[in-house]
Amino acid sequence: MTQTSENVTWLTQEAYNKLRDELEYLTGPARTEIAAKIAAAREEGDLRENGGYHAAKEEQGKQELRVRQLTQLLENAKVGEAPAADGAVAPGMVVTIAFDGDEDDTLTFLLASREYASADIETYSPQSPLGTGVIGHKVGEDAEYELPNGKKASVKILKAEPYTA
Repeated sequence: MTQTSENVTWLTQEAYNKLRDELEYLTGPARTEIAAKIAAAREEGDLRENGGYHAAKEEQGKQELRVRQLTQLLENAKVGEAPAADGAVAPGMVVTIAFDGDEDDTLTFLLASREYASADIETYSPQSPLGTGVIGHKVGEDAEYELPNGKKASVKILKAEPYTA
């Protein structure tokens, strides 16, 4: 998973390989595909009223933005091991917390970079208020973090386990 410190992003070897493979696809086959779409749309005539051309150019822009994001992320990446299953909260872990010690009001989330966000589990950044509040705490401990309105909230760490995709 990831742990960001200043401009360095810590990645497991598996995560690094996945992101590198995505970058290779986007800079190779995907670029060829989008260039072909643009060329085909261009042949249809007047570009001002050509929806296919404008859609393909927009797709190309989004793709190139992702290429820049991945390039920067991988240039600043340090490859390391997944967090230890020692009960201490760290980036790359699935964490279950109870709000204000109420074990009926819980939240389970992945503490990781948005690169890992998925529909399967809610993802919180290690730099988020909740993320910074829980990092380093062990299962059974209380942690405190600052809400956007400036008030403090407390949570109890119920579970902290390494994320497995």
